[in-house]
Amino acid sequence: MAIVNVTRDSFSGDGLAGDGDPVALALDQARRMVEEGADILDIGAESTRPGAEPVPVWEEMGRIVPVVRALSVLGVPLSVDTAKPEVMEAAIAAGADMVNDVNAFRAPGAIEAVALSPVALCFMHMRGEPRTMQENPVYEDVLAEVTGFLAGRLRVLEAAGVARNRLVADPGFGFGKTVAHNYRLLACLKDFECLGLPILAGMSRKSMLGAATGRPVAARLAASVAAAVLAAERGASILRVHDVAATVDGLKVLNCVRSGA
Repeated sequence: MAIVNVTRDSFSGDGLAGDGDPVALALDQARRMVEEGADILDIGAESTRPGAEPVPVWEEMGRIVPVVRALSVLGVPLSVDTAKPEVMEAAIAAGADMVNDVNAFRAPGAIEAVALSPVALCFMHMRGEPRTMQENPVYEDVLAEVTGFLAGRLRVLEAAGVARNRLVADPGFGFGKTVAHNYRLLACLKDFECLGLPILAGMSRKSMLGAATGRPVAARLAASVAAAVLAAERGASILRVHDVAATVDGLKVLNCVRSGA
């Protein structure tokens, strides 16, 4: 899953909502990512980095809907990264194939916005909200608590009529977790198989990698690929990444090890 940020304040410095035509920039970037091996494009128009301020509904919708329409020509599934029901509905109407919600469809009206649609849904664990989530996150047992939260949201979504085969779960690396919490979740990622769902792992360029390597965001390529390969080895089905070609190379090596080739 390749990240297409139509934002001004992405933590990774790759936001496209600045100078120039963001739709044209997004199309050029997405086309390159597909050529490099991306299977899914994840389009976001509101930063969820720690401390990020919310974007008004009208602004997020105005950024994301034209990009969904433009990228539909690329022939790969399109995911929209949003927590707003109005944006979900507009993006689905524009042709989105998946809704990726960091708030796990907890906003009023979110489940109603997606339940009757045919699109895939990814729900993520986050403690608090982006503005406050990194203010001293505490768990008694991070693995048990994240698993329990995801299992609970699974039950809620199924009760609302969402078929299990539409669902993906995300433990939420970096969303209300310390560095130690993040590495505990990565080490035990295979434990999330108890949910019976595909698992999405998104660690690309994140601060947990900076903490391990001492490198700034722009210099975390090697660490990002390593984290992606480790997540795949531990059962992740979807890897949300900025650097597609390098990640694909890492996965090719993993696949050779798996096959014994």
